[in-house]
Amino acid sequence: MPVSFSENTEGLDKSLGYVFKDKRLLAEALTHKSFHNENPSQAKGYNERLEFLGDSVLGLAISEILFSKDPQLSESEMSKMKSCLVNENVLYGIAEKLSVGKFLKLGKGEELSGGRLKKSILSDAVEAILGAVFLDGGYNAAYGLIEALLRDNLHSVVYLKEDYDFKSELQERCQAGFELLPAYRIVKQEGEEHQKVFTAEVYIKDVFCGRGKGKSKKEAQQSAAKEAIKKLDGGAVDLSTR
Repeated sequence: MPVSFSENTEGLDKSLGYVFKDKRLLAEALTHKSFHNENPSQAKGYNERLEFLGDSVLGLAISEILFSKDPQLSESEMSKMKSCLVNENVLYGIAEKLSVGKFLKLGKGEELSGGRLKKSILSDAVEAILGAVFLDGGYNAAYGLIEALLRDNLHSVVYLKEDYDFKSELQERCQAGFELLPAYRIVKQEGEEHQKVFTAEVYIKDVFCGRGKGKSKKEAQQSAAKEAIKKLDGGAVDLSTR
């Protein structure tokens, strides 16, 4: 279903929980380059510079939040969690919740090609909005907004560790501790072709360390790596003498 354009941004202000003192910043954050190119007299600027700034503000705020959430998190863990929180899919999800698409100013070509629904355009617009908030209200205002917008994502990534890259963590541990890589084996495939369930096992130094299931081989391996890390941390597997 096409998204209709709205120049009234009060709904966006309400969803953001932030009211701009300088509405021109918000207008620029919602202006795509295609609109500026077609209407230079109506739009002096467009949102790419604000997007650049917002990307940096987002990265800093997420880094600070992760640093303060759990003092036990290592640099490697925080780095992986950060990548889970600042990617295009997360920003696109925020854009959908805020209905950013209906407030965008797009050129005719982008409008006709469904630009209001494009993941890249919407995620870039969210970063531009964050950059605009930073300029309008300062870092604390941007930090508070980012923490509020990503509250559910932070809970999922930090506490539930959903979307966390367990394979990369296990690989780094094995390389640092044993100078080798974990070995994965797909030991079972079940179900119809379009509904397969894979079972993977992971071995370190030929020692069985974890098993996991998933709808893809990658998902099964991630699950196996997660179990292996849990066992290693809990002392259920001792590889020191091998």
